[in-house]
Amino acid sequence: MAPFRFGLQTSVAPDMRTWRERARQAEDLGYSCLYIPDHFKDQFGPLVALTVAAEATTTLRVGALVFDNDFRHPVVLAKEIATLALAAEDRVEFGIGAGWRRTDYQQSGIPYDEPAVRVDRMEEALAIYKALWADGKASFAGKHYTVQDAECSPRPAYMPRVLIGGGGKRVLSVAAREADIVGVNPSLKAGYVGPEVIATTSAEHFDQRISWVREAAGDRFDSLELQVLTFVVMIGVDRKETAEKVAPLFGVSPERALEIPIAMVGTVDDICESLIGRRERWGFNYIVVHEAELEAFAPVVARLAGT
Repeated sequence: MAPFRFGLQTSVAPDMRTWRERARQAEDLGYSCLYIPDHFKDQFGPLVALTVAAEATTTLRVGALVFDNDFRHPVVLAKEIATLALAAEDRVEFGIGAGWRRTDYQQSGIPYDEPAVRVDRMEEALAIYKALWADGKASFAGKHYTVQDAECSPRPAYMPRVLIGGGGKRVLSVAAREADIVGVNPSLKAGYVGPEVIATTSAEHFDQRISWVREAAGDRFDSLELQVLTFVVMIGVDRKETAEKVAPLFGVSPERALEIPIAMVGTVDDICESLIGRRERWGFNYIVVHEAELEAFAPVVARLAGT
């Protein structure tokens, strides 16, 4: 099993000085990567924010969790990521997704195509990214993109590690074949976070998703890192009592609530034990928390990172 790594998902700060300090704090506390989402809401622009975080640190990786493929043409974003990779010196994790949040598309006027179309487009884009970074140029003729002798110069000195996240079979199969890191999420097909998403958070749903990844990955499965982004993190609380309070949010029993991969509750010992069990069951070695948990979760990072 892959050793544990931990990431921080953060969106915005009161000012750039605070943003730099947060990046340095995450680095000092042992987090592996600072991530920023990619939405049209109250958040920093990802590329500038990631560059600032990379410049403020020396070992911390940076990346988007994840770039929406529909917001930028792959030839354009490939150039930006190549430049970021040069600035960050081997510390970029390139997260890319097919897009899911309906309001992003409504606000921007970008067409909100069916999930299958968005995933097809992302898969074509990924081929262009890889060619540009590996060879410095790309020619590609697909259903969604046609590029002729596109250039990416200067190229990054290394291939950025590719992260693809999703909750459906198609996107997870693409991730299993093409990514270095597979982010396994609840289903976001509804286009917003509501009861439809919550209904797909059970342990059994994640059993199925891992089976899809394993099937599509084949021989490369053991080389993948499997990531989960958490949403309910309560540290230093009574595990049983908290599970009883949280369970109704997910519509399950307290016992089953404790199995949900996007939730972590209990003492540091409880959470460490739970994460080890989840790695054994699903292979999750890469755990991401949000900025609200940055300090409280640090003892777990200190204990498990690299093990």
